[in-house]
Amino acid sequence: MKAVQYRTIGGSPEVVEIEVPEPGPGEVRLKVTAAGACHSDSFVMSLTEEQYTYGLPLTLGHEGAGIVDKLGDGVTGVAIGDSVAVYGPQGCGRCYQCAQGKENYCERAAELGIAPPGLGAPGAMAEYMIVRSDRHLLPLGDLDPVQNVALTDAGLTPYHAIKMSLPKLVPGTTAVVIGAGGLGHVAIQILRAITPSTVIALDLSEEKLALAREVGAHHAFASDADAAERIREATGGRPVTAVFDFVAIQPTIDLGRSVAGVESDHVIVGVGVGMLPVGMLGAPYDSTVRAPYWGSRAELFEVFDLARAGLVKVETEVFPIDEAPEAYRRLHDGTLRGRAIIVP
Repeated sequence: MKAVQYRTIGGSPEVVEIEVPEPGPGEVRLKVTAAGACHSDSFVMSLTEEQYTYGLPLTLGHEGAGIVDKLGDGVTGVAIGDSVAVYGPQGCGRCYQCAQGKENYCERAAELGIAPPGLGAPGAMAEYMIVRSDRHLLPLGDLDPVQNVALTDAGLTPYHAIKMSLPKLVPGTTAVVIGAGGLGHVAIQILRAITPSTVIALDLSEEKLALAREVGAHHAFASDADAAERIREATGGRPVTAVFDFVAIQPTIDLGRSVAGVESDHVIVGVGVGMLPVGMLGAPYDSTVRAPYWGSRAELFEVFDLARAGLVKVETEVFPIDEAPEAYRRLHDGTLRGRAIIVP
């Protein structure tokens, strides 16, 4: 079967032929219908030999959907032919966090060698994939897998980040989204769907700012030296209530801090590297800095319900599996309008 793999440190993804995998006890094999390409993949492939810990070759794709194709011994939770999505941040299933469905914060995953598909374990960017437990499969029902597979990360991650700030996002508040790309344009829709806040989007790309306006941002500004002043004009000089940074490099972190105030949330979602001073003299009083990771299984059900209600839609560009390297090139170059979806 065909698969998209990262095979050499510093190299580009390659389309290769590998054996069709067989499910072991408790495992499920999917015939993949769609897989998403993500900046996290690019981040992993940018690591040096000293930093890289995922093993090679690595079949990419931590956003996955498929049709249940074959069951390992003992599997009863799904049936052949079910259309499902894969919950990516898989845990042990038994610790306190996992018992709440928060497998993204599993206390034992590292100790037990459990890694997400595409980020350590073989991923979804192949004709078939193995899922280690039917617990990690959520029914898609009538949702189109190609149009909705990216919700498993590009929807779940911003939803989890925003949900933690909901008590503060009351009428009269302002939320700033930095980066209106693959995750940011979904975050804008989630904010509009579940909060009454005014939403301000920032990006360097005029095309992505146009997308931000299309999906519901009240204001969309260039993320430049004048951005902070434009935000203050839009808020009447009041600090913003929450900043959701989907870039997380030093300039965006500094920008977010400059518009935050007392009791503001500063949420660092992107995989960039930056520093933020905290403490009584380093940040406004009672403000918070959070670095959330992915989301819970229950939250993914909620994201799918938003999609079914027509409140969230991922802007997608579809590529056949043979063109996956080109999709990653465009992702790296920042020329994708939304999310790249690979179809085997």
